[in-house]
Amino acid sequence: MRYLVSSCLAGVACRYNGTASLDERIRELMEQDQAKMVCPELLGGFVTPREAAEIIGGTGKDVLNGTAKVIEKGGRDVTDLYIKGAYETLEWARKLAVSCVVLKEYSPSCGTQMIYDGSFDNHKVSGEGVTSALLRQEGFTVISENEFRASLS
Repeated sequence: MRYLVSSCLAGVACRYNGTASLDERIRELMEQDQAKMVCPELLGGFVTPREAAEIIGGTGKDVLNGTAKVIEKGGRDVTDLYIKGAYETLEWARKLAVSCVVLKEYSPSCGTQMIYDGSFDNHKVSGEGVTSALLRQEGFTVISENEFRASLS
């Protein structure tokens, strides 16, 4: 298997607000059996739709190190579910022996270069989500859908 991709990029309506972020090229990869899809948040135990969540106090690396948390807009600490989803995704990546993981930018799970800053005011900062951080820590190549599209040009 060549790619592991965020389910929302493959057209599954699994984002927090019940929508998808379909990327046609990723859909084609799925049809050609070159990619498998995964949603770290669903693997962590969330349902769709769900309350928006952001990393408070750092980035995905900090969440894994125990110095930051993932908090829903209403205040509930969902850090453990994000960590669980990241480790479940890592198991999938290992099992499938993928060469590249393409994840949805800005997500507290999947952000690869940018995430929301924890203010719930639509502000973005440099950083990666929990799943991206774990996969990179374990040696996987992780890119966003934007980097994926740019690599095809």
